[in-house]
Amino acid sequence: MTGTGTTDAAARRATTPRHTAAGFTVAPRTPPSPRSSTRTRVTRIGVTGHRSIPAAVLPSVLSGMRRQLSAEGRLEALSSLAAGADQLFADIALANGVPVTAVIPGMDYEAHLGDAEVQVSYRRLLECCAARVDLPRESTHEEAYYAAGRWIVDHADLLIAVWDGCPARGLGGTADVVAYARRAGVPVTVLWSPGVLRR
Repeated sequence: MTGTGTTDAAARRATTPRHTAAGFTVAPRTPPSPRSSTRTRVTRIGVTGHRSIPAAVLPSVLSGMRRQLSAEGRLEALSSLAAGADQLFADIALANGVPVTAVIPGMDYEAHLGDAEVQVSYRRLLECCAARVDLPRESTHEEAYYAAGRWIVDHADLLIAVWDGCPARGLGGTADVVAYARRAGVPVTVLWSPGVLRR
């Protein structure tokens, strides 16, 4: 399931400064010249997704991520490095030689990532990232997660969503970020297996 955006809409997003819900302006990116080849333009791919991914879904998720991150041209991956989809995406990007930008929510993030194994993976991936963006602190963890998701959408040319299609279980969940991307006209590629639900 893939969301689409028109060429005209993409051009407007690339040339017009935007004020995001997080309260800061996203600087416009200069669109490539008609003479530019795909090798000179960086395609930014962001990720949003569940922390818990059922085993029945994992093969299709991994193959979909590998397909997107092995595309021709220069790529950049945007991830918050949370457990589950975010860390899988970052690992595959790095394995494919794609630089990763870590987008860190404005909160005591590492302490709330999960167990010790998840935190070790987070630190390992963070050390391998080409860039790090620390977002302004938010009043609640949910608002911090949502602000990070919006930042990724605002800077992405494509959003990969590891999503079961169900409503978010809290503000800033996968469904909220997907809805924000679709309102913004950012193409969304959903990776999941039909009929499989999370616990």
